[in-house]
Amino acid sequence: MSGHSKWANIKHQKAKADAQKGNVYSKLAREIMVAARQGGGNPEANFRLKTAILKAREANIPSDNINRAIQRGTGALEGVNYEELVYEGYGPGGVAVLLDVMTDNRNRTAGEIRHLFSKHGGNLAENGAVAWLFDRKGFISLEREKNRLGEDEIMMLALEAGAEDMKTEEEGYEVLTSPEDLERVKNLLEKSGLKVSMAEITKVPKTAVPLSGRQAEQMLKLMDLLEDHDDVQKVYANFEIAEEEMKRILGES
Repeated sequence: MSGHSKWANIKHQKAKADAQKGNVYSKLAREIMVAARQGGGNPEANFRLKTAILKAREANIPSDNINRAIQRGTGALEGVNYEELVYEGYGPGGVAVLLDVMTDNRNRTAGEIRHLFSKHGGNLAENGAVAWLFDRKGFISLEREKNRLGEDEIMMLALEAGAEDMKTEEEGYEVLTSPEDLERVKNLLEKSGLKVSMAEITKVPKTAVPLSGRQAEQMLKLMDLLEDHDDVQKVYANFEIAEEEMKRILGES
């Protein structure tokens, strides 16, 4: 089981459960601001903004807060100027790690991220060290319990919609597209009656590093701390942990 797929689902569920956390609000507000700054304040003409708004609503962020974030992004209201950065590093066992970061103080953020890596069996790396190990893709998640069609039917609909690939996981299905086709494929799947749980641009590892035991525990702890950092928007890693081992670490029966 890939670190990307299992961890994406775990974090999606955790985000729902912890929606009242201040850092969840902060991260979503930053994403809305940057999306509006780069692509304008109209979500119908800005897919990144539209996706960020949907996530904010799912987290029960009030509409007034969303609108203020959009206005700060477009310059209608004064706000903090966040810088988008990509950090690269290695986790336990040589796992490749990529971080999408938004910060108003890159020196502070770099120091804090470097500390987290070194404390949990990894290290921050130079630009270009691991980025080549990931492909930028559109990622669509379909939960099994919300979609009653069979795997073959969903596969056919996904491929007809223009998807590049579909993978079956315990919780449901993962559809991969080119970044440019994500919005179109998502819309076509929804028009076919499927319920999309998540749709976003992501980075998918080309290869996987198998982990178990202490290294697996360290990696999951590092992922958790990195994702909880206020300035980190997304974390990508190419680890692979067996299903039973993942359940053991997470305390699942």
